[in-house]
Amino acid sequence: MKIRPFLLAGLVALSLACSSCEKRPVAHDPPNILVCIADDASWPHMSAYGTSWIKTPAFDKVATEGILFTRAYTPNAKCAPSRACLLTGRNSWQLEEAANHWCYFPRKFKTYVEALGENGYFTGHTAKGWAPGIALTADGMKRELTGKAYNDAKTDPPTTGVSKIDYASNFEKFLQDKPEGKPFCFWYGGYEPHRRYEYGSGINKGNKQLSDIDQVFDFWPDNDTVRTDMLDYAFELEYFDRHLMRMLQTLEEEGLLDNTIIVVTADNGMPFPRIKGQEYEYSNHIPMAIMWKNGIRSPGRVVDDFVSFIDLAPTFLELAGISENRSGMAAIQGKSLTDIFYTEKEGIISESRDHVLIGKERHDVGRPYDVGYPIRGIVKGDFLYIRNFETDRWPAGDPVTGYLNCDGSPTKTVILNLHRQDMADMFWPLSFGKRVKDELYYIKDDPECMRNLAFHDDHRPLMESMKKQLFSELKKQGDPRMSGQGHIFDEYPYADKRSAHFYERYMSGEKLNASWVNPMDFEKH
Repeated sequence: MKIRPFLLAGLVALSLACSSCEKRPVAHDPPNILVCIADDASWPHMSAYGTSWIKTPAFDKVATEGILFTRAYTPNAKCAPSRACLLTGRNSWQLEEAANHWCYFPRKFKTYVEALGENGYFTGHTAKGWAPGIALTADGMKRELTGKAYNDAKTDPPTTGVSKIDYASNFEKFLQDKPEGKPFCFWYGGYEPHRRYEYGSGINKGNKQLSDIDQVFDFWPDNDTVRTDMLDYAFELEYFDRHLMRMLQTLEEEGLLDNTIIVVTADNGMPFPRIKGQEYEYSNHIPMAIMWKNGIRSPGRVVDDFVSFIDLAPTFLELAGISENRSGMAAIQGKSLTDIFYTEKEGIISESRDHVLIGKERHDVGRPYDVGYPIRGIVKGDFLYIRNFETDRWPAGDPVTGYLNCDGSPTKTVILNLHRQDMADMFWPLSFGKRVKDELYYIKDDPECMRNLAFHDDHRPLMESMKKQLFSELKKQGDPRMSGQGHIFDEYPYADKRSAHFYERYMSGEKLNASWVNPMDFEKH
């Protein structure tokens, strides 16, 4: 549907006389769309949320002049499936192969960027779009799921771990190429703070100190190595934010800022053990701020509604005036956020936005026959319920092949070394050990998900209620795992031929090493 511009002064008084009338903007040009997505950043780690050891003034500006969301989630905490959810408006278990990492993206699923491009928008992206995986047209041509690539402009990065792509300069080139009068849709997919990091860069180049960190999660040991790793992560997240600030300044200079919807978020949690690639609170709970000067009422609001990545595609289509049928996209599961944009309320806006669903299938390979670790979950109110479907499998990947669903890092190495020295340590089981079928956490007081309440008699009725709701909604959404067909996700081919059948090849004696983990991650037993 088409939005309408802000009411003129004379009409404002009239609208105020009708208490039941919702104030909504009126007719102006279709808004531009800028999605800025950091690669691996957890929810608390933007300074707008109160984190003191990370400074993100650009994110904070978007939050202050727009809306800061406190309960935004990705349905799947891994790069490719998370981005697929955002682009299609569908949960990962509704996306066939695209539920998996390093997949062949199904041709039947169109992205909102492709739909906007077919309906008058100029589209493009810089750096990481939908990835990793392969997306081809019927005639074998590469699909532009996030628009034309703009990566020619390069810079001298501050560390060896930071990309040489000059994101902000590439955005400027995109705007120069934009035809006069056309709205644009651009995707800024920074490679930071994805690993690997230059060890010590947060201290040596970011002027940070180990004592700056006010909390090390309880599922990691609190030592200098882990704190240094966290500061390196902080340095790269701040680098992402600096390019965001340059983009905001460019929009203002070009007179485009007011009518541009700016979404700033991350695809999944930070690339550390027990977070990225898992389905706990810090895995799926992501930062999100949205700014749109021409449309969002009462900027500076903090919104506590549960929102999901799948809500962004229908929001963009609605504001562009493109119906779902006209878009050519598969049925969208998400719900437009415009009701939140057009109200002046903060806190809880809609009582119906009281939960989100999460889950995963196969991320990185390394288990026998390249099988995944299937999970479904629901976050409702202050509780998280998780169902693990294959508890005989290793959640973070098989030990003998390096726990491939956990990026190599100093923090990972510390935990593995502690485990090798003392089999009774507490850290290894939390990040790498096998799990029970049901998990229930009171995330209001236990966001680190350390105390499983699933077997507490007092919480059993709540757990059963959440499980019933989860399974009921998954059945309505056509999740194959609800009809006994979950094996189909394990049978989809892995698109990276270098890593496919990793376990069998490694066990047969072939010399293999995955580039995203460290050689010392591999276990002999």
